[in-house]
Amino acid sequence: MLEIGAELDEHDLGRNRLTAEQLDALIGTRNYIDFLNTRNDLYRERKMKENPPTRDEALRLMAKEPNLIRRPIVIRGGQMILGYDEEGLRKLAK
Repeated sequence: MLEIGAELDEHDLGRNRLTAEQLDALIGTRNYIDFLNTRNDLYRERKMKENPPTRDEALRLMAKEPNLIRRPIVIRGGQMILGYDEEGLRKLAK
């Protein structure tokens, strides 16, 4: 477990789901495919790697099934770390 002494505001996506509109704003101009959790059953069942959903469909699916969203998402200022990236988190905490 990474301990860097940073305080985080936590958002539980299971309890407080993001809407498709909120996800769209969060993703912004980034590649929405990067936000899909490749370990999720729905991702594998729908073979999204071979047949990726459209942005609108991905947003709708992530809003409905929050476990389809890759986590954690850590934001500081204009920087975002998506998924567990120890080096990236250390840099972001400085």
